[in-house]
Amino acid sequence: MTVPARPLIALPARFSANASALRYAAEVNARALVEAVWRAGGEPASLHPHAPGGTADPAEVAARLARFDGVLLPGGGDLAPYRYGADAAHASVYDVDDRQDGFDLEVARQALESGLPLLAVCRGLQVVNVALGGTLEQDMGGPEREHRHVVHPVALEPGSLLARATGAEKVDASCYHHQRVDRLGGGLRVVARAADGTVEGLELPGAHGWFTSVQWHPEDTAPEKAAQQGLFDALVGAARRAR
Repeated sequence: MTVPARPLIALPARFSANASALRYAAEVNARALVEAVWRAGGEPASLHPHAPGGTADPAEVAARLARFDGVLLPGGGDLAPYRYGADAAHASVYDVDDRQDGFDLEVARQALESGLPLLAVCRGLQVVNVALGGTLEQDMGGPEREHRHVVHPVALEPGSLLARATGAEKVDASCYHHQRVDRLGGGLRVVARAADGTVEGLELPGAHGWFTSVQWHPEDTAPEKAAQQGLFDALVGAARRAR
């Protein structure tokens, strides 16, 4: 029996100072994300973040993405505030890597421009917002206001890709972020919010291809929650249709 090929899903890797059993610094992706893509029927593939001097070559990124069927932009550290026009960094900004920023931003631009199916998670949502000219609130106001190690309800816009992927208009979201969207990037629409007004989902009406994004981490609860796994299922489904 012939086994159908799994759609190839690119996950830009994250730089790590070390990893178990390796003698060098590593490039990694969260196992929970990789397994969520695999459960959905996709083939997750790590993508090396190449952006010398913090700038990725658009033609090179476009050529590298051309072999993939979809992209998952994962979470990670904070974007450098200068990327969205801030004069200085708040003291809480952490794990900034200029190469990572340059590469992720160009991946977002190229995926949206080409219509490659794209799911953006946490930092990924912020990357898309900044790639389209938006800004971020560098800190939500300290421990009493940030969404770190928090599960809270999120209301989804009926009829949005996000609502259709999850099969719900309200979900419990597992969050880990201290920043949030401030000014929206060009053309983006808010499709999910937390009770405190924090933007939790963005989409791009009129986009060439399938795209949705969430500020939370659906991979945290995807093994037990069909609504959260549904996001990965929808990405892989869109990738399969776009092949």
